Amino acid sequence: MTDYKKLIDAETWAFIERTNSYYPPDAIDYTIDQQRDIYDRMCREFSAGRPDNVTAETTAIATSHPIPIRIYRTPAPEAAAMVLYFHGGGFILGGLDSHDDLCAELCSRTGYEVVSVDYRLAPEHLHPAGFDDAISAFEWAATSYKRPILLCGDSAGGNLAAAVSHATRGHARRPIGQVLIYPGLGGDRSQGSYVTHAEAPMLTVRDLDFYTNIRTGGEDRTGDLTLSPLADADFANLPPTVLITAQCDPLSSDGEAYRDRVVAAEGYAYWFEEPGLVHSYLRARHTVGRARSSFTRIVDAVSALGRGEWIW
Repeated sequence: MTDYKKLIDAETWAFIERTNSYYPPDAIDYTIDQQRDIYDRMCREFSAGRPDNVTAETTAIATSHPIPIRIYRTPAPEAAAMVLYFHGGGFILGGLDSHDDLCAELCSRTGYEVVSVDYRLAPEHLHPAGFDDAISAFEWAATSYKRPILLCGDSAGGNLAAAVSHATRGHARRPIGQVLIYPGLGGDRSQGSYVTHAEAPMLTVRDLDFYTNIRTGGEDRTGDLTLSPLADADFANLPPTVLITAQCDPLSSDGEAYRDRVVAAEGYAYWFEEPGLVHSYLRARHTVGRARSSFTRIVDAVSALGRGEWIW
């Protein structure tokens, strides 16, 4: 039995308790509409607002169905790269507003233009709808920007970013890098953190099963690379990858496994497991020292990869 009282510090516990006061641990037993309502309210309560030097423009990518996006910019000179950001939320929650302050801060601290993508959510739109939107967003970025494209995402968004990286290896404008923050990549649930942290605060294996089942409509899609990037047999020619995971999170082993496969294929990958942190800790980056340090690590990774630098 994992002793979370020893692993997790007082600041992080306060964040967990505050989160649970808005979004209870049994939220997956609520209706989807109820889950979205309380998640959106929680995100508003945690929002730090946008830095003064950032402007945001909400628009849409014109496809067969418009894909809403929000573009964040600073007055800085022409940035070295643009960041395509995919938000977390278990493929059923979140949107442009849930991650607005996060994307604005990423823009402010890197100086890069950040484009947040409002991909379609389950259960109204089953897999591969969200992945299809992520690919469409990449194609739009490749057409619209001359600058290199960097992929970034947290949780479900990390899954989408990785899936796009695998799918665009042959693209003339393939991504310059990817930063994956506590992503779910379809790892082996019989070992590692899936066992050690099956009952972790903030995210459990039961939660993961629920999100996967909702995303696929209950269909068995074992081996689908667009659903589970770790199912890919070929890890060659992927963009330089930085994976940041939380120690107290069933998904943490996915970061380790993904790094190992990229490195085995002679690619560049770095994995860092944040001690004592939990899933979704990005919302704690202004109140928890460990989360603040991790966000700086993420900002530095985005900055370096956007410049084409490998510093690990």
